[in-house]
Amino acid sequence: MSESTTSASRQRKTRIAVVFGGRSSEHAISCVTAGSVLRVLDPERYEVLPIGISTDGRWVLMAGEETTALAITDGRLPARIDETSGALVTMAADPTARELTVHEPGSVPKVLGEVDVVFPLLHGPYGEDGTLQGLLDLAGVAYVGSGVLSSAVSMDKEFMKRLLASAGLPVGRYVTVRRGEWLRDRQAVQEAVAGLGFPVFVKPARAGSSMGISKVHGPEELAAAIEEAQRHDPKVVVEAMVRGREIEIGVLAGPGGRPRVSAPAEIKVRGGHEFYDFQAKYLDGSTDVVLPAELTDGQLAELNRLALAAFEALECEGLARVDFFLAQGDGQDDPAAQPYWLVNEVNTMPGFTPTSMYPQMWAVSGVSYAQLVDTLIAEALARPTGLR
Repeated sequence: MSESTTSASRQRKTRIAVVFGGRSSEHAISCVTAGSVLRVLDPERYEVLPIGISTDGRWVLMAGEETTALAITDGRLPARIDETSGALVTMAADPTARELTVHEPGSVPKVLGEVDVVFPLLHGPYGEDGTLQGLLDLAGVAYVGSGVLSSAVSMDKEFMKRLLASAGLPVGRYVTVRRGEWLRDRQAVQEAVAGLGFPVFVKPARAGSSMGISKVHGPEELAAAIEEAQRHDPKVVVEAMVRGREIEIGVLAGPGGRPRVSAPAEIKVRGGHEFYDFQAKYLDGSTDVVLPAELTDGQLAELNRLALAAFEALECEGLARVDFFLAQGDGQDDPAAQPYWLVNEVNTMPGFTPTSMYPQMWAVSGVSYAQLVDTLIAEALARPTGLR
């Protein structure tokens, strides 16, 4: 590469591909997240390529007018992306090219040029779980967020809990239900779940946005709840109910990789919702947020320590939202005992919708939405691609 070419490349805008949609049940929420991010990317600094992935896995280069509809409007989620949303694009797994190619009917494929960084705003399987990260590593393209292993482990609630526990972090009691076990011996599964005590929460092991989750009050409700969760994932996690407060905190690693924590938030659900379900989270405004959460100095110090420890134990990069319970007995413990922390989940690509907690927590901490996005992009560009 000549000196003049190098100088020109330094002067041009950073070319960023914002990738969203995807094949998971969280397709629509991913689109809403992308709409929020696209609106704050500075056109003076970034050349933005909005790429939607359809529910059947096709990559589509979307026009600007299409991206303006990526929002929740009057309680309705945006339309799903399909092949009519724009021209089809592909990315070759070739680290010497790092290029996107456009394929339009009746035309010769056209190379768009190199991509400097990808902002993968996909939630759930086939995007947040290490699959897209693996493709980008093969292609030698920088990207925002955690790598393959961290993304995969954090997406899988069973293995996330295993690794956190092995690192000495406190997690709640749970039972994993695999499809084969459920088909072979339902009674054994039911007995294992009963050992947790009711009520329990039944969740798809590798889904988010509260998709497919049920609160089960007794054994007669268990089979239906497991089968509902299996519509999203053949592997299911059943968790013992934790009585206490639901607290979330954000972790952000800027250029240089040193992570820091945001102010914490407490989630309180009202309006007849028994837990923080999809409707309460995104659609009907029945969630109250206490931000910053009211904690003692000791509780806050321990929360911050555990959040950073979880981030590092799972080898997260860029960002994560760590969800906790400040438990006050779980049905077997002494209800008069002192509250204690349990790590509930680590989310490596938390939502960026207008109501999402991650941006709200950082805003209260003095980091605006636009600053948050810029920091994540800078962190992705500063670290090496591939093994690190």
